[in-house]
Parts: sequence; C-alpha cells; structure tokens
Amino acid sequence: MSRQKTESEVARTTGRLGPAERADNWRRLGSEEFDVVVIGGGVTGAGTALDAATRGLRVALVEARDLASGTSSRSSKLFHGGLRYLEQLEFSLVREALRERELMLTRLAPHLVKPVSFLYPLTHRFWERPYTAAGLFLYDTMGGARSVPGQKHLSRAGALRMVPALKRNALIGGIRYYDAQADDARHTMTVARTAARYGAVVMNSSQVTGFLREADRIAGVRVRDVETGEETEVRAQAVINATGVWTDELQRLSGGRGRFRVRASKGVHIVVPRDRIVAESGMILRTEKSVLFVIPWGNHWIVGTTDTDWNLDLAHPAATKADIDYILEHVNTVLATPLKHDDIEGVYAGLRPLLAGESEETSKLSREHAVARVAPGLVAIAGGKYTTYRVMAADAVDAISGDVAGRMAPSITDRVPLLGADGYHALVNQADQLAAEHGLHPYRIRHLLDRYGSEIHDVLALGDERPELLKPIPAAPNYLQAEVAYACSHEGALHLEDVLTRRTRISIEYAHRGIDCAEPVARLMAEVLGWDDARVAREIEVYTQRVDAERDSQLQPDDQAADAKRSAAPEAREKLTEPIS
Repeated sequence: MSRQKTESEVARTTGRLGPAERADNWRRLGSEEFDVVVIGGGVTGAGTALDAATRGLRVALVEARDLASGTSSRSSKLFHGGLRYLEQLEFSLVREALRERELMLTRLAPHLVKPVSFLYPLTHRFWERPYTAAGLFLYDTMGGARSVPGQKHLSRAGALRMVPALKRNALIGGIRYYDAQADDARHTMTVARTAARYGAVVMNSSQVTGFLREADRIAGVRVRDVETGEETEVRAQAVINATGVWTDELQRLSGGRGRFRVRASKGVHIVVPRDRIVAESGMILRTEKSVLFVIPWGNHWIVGTTDTDWNLDLAHPAATKADIDYILEHVNTVLATPLKHDDIEGVYAGLRPLLAGESEETSKLSREHAVARVAPGLVAIAGGKYTTYRVMAADAVDAISGDVAGRMAPSITDRVPLLGADGYHALVNQADQLAAEHGLHPYRIRHLLDRYGSEIHDVLALGDERPELLKPIPAAPNYLQAEVAYACSHEGALHLEDVLTRRTRISIEYAHRGIDCAEPVARLMAEVLGWDDARVAREIEVYTQRVDAERDSQLQPDDQAADAKRSAAPEAREKLTEPIS
C-alpha cells in the first residue's frame, strides 16, 4: 500500500531546503539524537556533513547565518591545482588539489566547475621561460593536463593576440595553462543540499550558543533559531567545529583550549565589465608579495586578490580604498588601457582561515589543513583551501571514529556526484529542445544548466503555471525571476541578501549592486516565504543600508575606518549574538 511521503522523506530525496523543510528540520534537531553535529555552513562544514551522511551517520549541520555566507562565497572562485605552491615545494598539496579538481570537472560537479585558461606573461629573457616551463611540466605531469589542455608557449605576438589588452612592452612572450573555476557560493550550497538529500538535517540561521556536556565529554550543542528566537538542545555523540575564521571563538565557547589557532587573512577582489579588458583568456600576474589573477566571469572580469592580516569584524570584512588602489595599480602596470575606479561594478572582501604561527607573511602560510580532537566528543578542523574541501571533510569525520558507536564506513564522496550532476551532459546536448519547449533562448538554458545542472527541470517547472517567472529580473537580466522563487523554495534562502549576494551574484555583477532590483526580488521572495508588506520594506531597507555601508567602507583609507563604516549596517538576522558560529 502506498502512503504520502513526509516532509523529511521529500527533503531526503530532493535535498530541498524550503520553509516546510526548515520547520521539520527544527523539530528534528530537538527530538532526535545524532551521531555528529557539524557547526559551520561553509564548504568545509557542508562537505563534512555530506561525508558523514554518505557513511551512514545521522548528521545535523547548523550555520548561524547563511550557507557560504563567510569565506566560501568570497574566494577567487577557482578550483585550482595550486600552481604557485610548487615554488614552495608543496608537492603533495599540489597533487592532492589537482586530483580534487579533476574529480569536480569530470564526475562530481561538471555542471558547476568549468575549465578556465590563464596567460602567464613572461617578462625576463633567457631564464624565465625554461624555469616556468619546467614548473608547468611538473604541474601537467602531476595531473594539471588531465581533462584540460596542457601548457602552450606563445611568442609576444601570440600572447598579444590572445590578450590584446596588454601593453606591448609588458611582456616578451607568454605561456597559457588551464585551471578550473566555479561559483563558490552555489557550489557550497549544492554540497549542503546534497548532504540533505542523503539524510542530513541542514539548518541555516541556527546559531550555536553553548555546548552540552556529559561528565568530561561534549554531548551536543545548544542552538538558537535566529529567525524566531526559539532555542533547543541538539544531542550528538560528536561535534565537529568547521567554522573557519570563527574556530577560536567556538573553541572558547566550548570551554576548552584549542590545539591550533586560526589567523584571518583578508583578500579583496574587484569586478569589472568584460569589455574593459579585451582578452580571450584570464591572466596570472606576479606581484612583489604574491600573484594577481584576472579571471573571466561571464560578462565580467574578477581581479584580485590582496593578502593582509585582519583582526576586526569577522562577519563583515571591509575593503578599503587602499585595497582597491593596490589591485588597480598592479593590474594597470600591464594594461594598455588602465582600469579606473569608475569601471568597477562590484567589490568583495573575504577572510582566509590560515593556521597561525607558521609565518608572519600570510601569503606564505601553508594551505595545509589541521584536524584536532580538542576534547572528548569535539573535533576542530581549519586551514586548507577551497579546492581540497572534500579531503578536509573526510579527515574530520575520520577523527570522530572513536566517539561514534559502531564501525565507521570509509569515505565515499569521491564517488558521490553533487545534486544536478547526474544527466547534466545529456541535457547540454538537449539545450535547443529545452529552449523551444519553454520559449527561451538556448543561451539562457545553457546558463541555467551551468547553475542547476539536471535540477533545471524544477526551476523551469515554476514557469508552467506562472509564465512570467521565466522572464528576467528587472535591472538584473542575467537571471530569471524563477531563480528567486527557487532560491526560497529549494535552496534555503531566508533574506534578500541571501538571494542577491549568494544564490545569485547580482550584488557584485551590477553597478547598482542589487539596489535597483531589490523591491521586485523581495516581492517574489514574499510569495514563497509569506512576508507581509512591512517585512518586504524591512528587507529592502536592511539590504540598502548594507550596500551603502560597503560603498562607504570602500572610500576609507584603512581597515579601522572601513570596519567602522561597514559594521554600522544592521544585520538581516536580527537575533544573532556574539560569538557567531
């Protein structure tokens, strides 16, 4: 006899994170006992939840703000093999990163992770080409040329044909190589949804306020729903702290001493229109401190990054005028037509969680990660790099094997495609038919496929009863209105900033930074989330104040002044308190 599926069962099959699933997940947090609670909804926490769930463990993932709201939405958006780590003789890290990149490109997330080419301009005669070629040969041999083309040597004329934007005297030749890129926020959210598909309880806007103890061991966490103010206790055999730059704060909250400390290094990127740099390839440029990337990003370029210590607000790192000037100054040394401040459409600042004590220069800190069992029932993981999140997650789950009853299965996430990967390649070949069926241009279907993969059917289905949802968002035509509704019904978006900054990237891809489409987007969200007019008005006001604060911070001369401006904006999640998980 058939029966109707419960909300929990639907969520487990689809990975849906909508309002009904959120209510059910909150009930489950307080009523079930878990094998492991993972704190932190960045890529490491989401990856840890997926790893644990696919080993057959009962898993809860809690995040105080939004999925990927910290470091995991503010990276250079590269799945890169770590070419520059070869110079630091980090061979095992490069080999590991290249293997992970290959898995993402071919098996786990081909809909989200794509090849991208870079030109490395040569500026020194005689020694630089053979030196760089030797490094790239080693890189290609270790896996850098698997699934993507290997290095290609170019004369000055050939390099200038590939990147006409370069000054003729800025190079004597070049070498092209390939890496991979992804929308980091979408990728992290998809990892979390895949964990939900395999049974994990995934809850954003859920702040850890304390730890539960039984005798000398950690036995779970106290959690506050920062949307409603409700609190509950979540029982678990083990807790994993995967909070990145908040690792030390959570460690203090647990009452124990950590085995390592985490330093925050600020990285700033700017976004400019594609036509401001005439090029068929991205670029990687050496600076006196590190490297500067010019990365193709749809109709835009992302240029960055900086690398400086940050000791202020961890939730809202602020870019300064000095940061932006640094990027412009260095990229303009090679561009025939310099970039100006007026060319900038978007700016974002993120914090890298680096293991403290290894070096005073953040750009030279090892990107290896560390896992420590800091108390019975409590494990912390920190460091590492986005590309190797899956390896970090497996190590973190391995570390709780002594806390969880029964034999633990080995990690299998190298064989678990992310939500939307299955069937993606066939759908790419069917893009023209899909376009005709839904009255859309094929380029629009391909854009959606590279954001949702085979989940595109659920997005397009929203237009069956309401055809207007398949029209572009006013003032943000790269995105459809259906994507806003889907972000709320399936992807866990709870606030206007969640949609404008992470489910889409409107906040950095348009010069208005989302202000011009805030009202129509908020109205679309209201239909799914049940907002009244007062709530719509508040969401628009809070988001507008956020954008104004960010713009003001980017005119300030130093971190302290920029932090003061950015911190003045209100939180979308009003009931958050410090320390934040």
